[in-house]
Amino acid sequence: MSDQPTAAVLVIGDEILSGRTQDTNTNYIARMLSTLGIDLKEARVVGDVEDEIVAALNALRTRYTYVFTTGGIGPTHDDITADAVAKAFGVGIDYHPEVLAMLGARYKPGEFNDMRKRMARIPLGAELVRNSASIAPGIHIGNVYVMAGVPAIMRAMMEDIMPTLRHGQLVHTATVEARIAEGRIAEGLMKIQQDFPALSLGSYPYYREDGFGVQLVARGRDAADVETAARAIEAMVKDLGAEPIRMNS
Repeated sequence: MSDQPTAAVLVIGDEILSGRTQDTNTNYIARMLSTLGIDLKEARVVGDVEDEIVAALNALRTRYTYVFTTGGIGPTHDDITADAVAKAFGVGIDYHPEVLAMLGARYKPGEFNDMRKRMARIPLGAELVRNSASIAPGIHIGNVYVMAGVPAIMRAMMEDIMPTLRHGQLVHTATVEARIAEGRIAEGLMKIQQDFPALSLGSYPYYREDGFGVQLVARGRDAADVETAARAIEAMVKDLGAEPIRMNS
């Protein structure tokens, strides 16, 4: 792996694939990682099938510095992520005494049933990810962080994880918006990209009630190059007869 830390997100759950639940966690994780200079390189979605989770997890954890999973660590029968993680790492899984104690203290006598105790099953050798939202912890093993799928709980777990991650070089971004058809700027944008091969230049058309246009985004780790490329984009847009507007990135 390179010195620049990379990451992948593995979203787990039939409810995502069925369309019942919208995944907002990947967007949040990507934004949080960007503040640390960690590149999110890949995101996958798999259903509640143990072998599929294991295969995806093993593929991702060997390719990237960090892997973040969301979903499947609750008390119900289809919450199988912890078992899949244990299988992927080739370790056993058992009730964690500290987690049992924490969860037991949360419920009234007689309410801490066997299904709720499932949330205390942790792969052997794993560390706990603290959860200020609902007590039940996430899991950290190797370069994998296992988090809940409920956004508020996932965010609480990310708060615990973020200080432990290795920082990379931050990415700088400049955005230029113009009321112009994407097809008209395509050739010019390609030429600017050739002049700045280390940058990522993107074109994102929009359609609004008051008309259409495009946002042109320059991203890279050299702030000076990003600014120079943005000015070249502005000049190109002006040459095509449109008015460039610099946006907050």
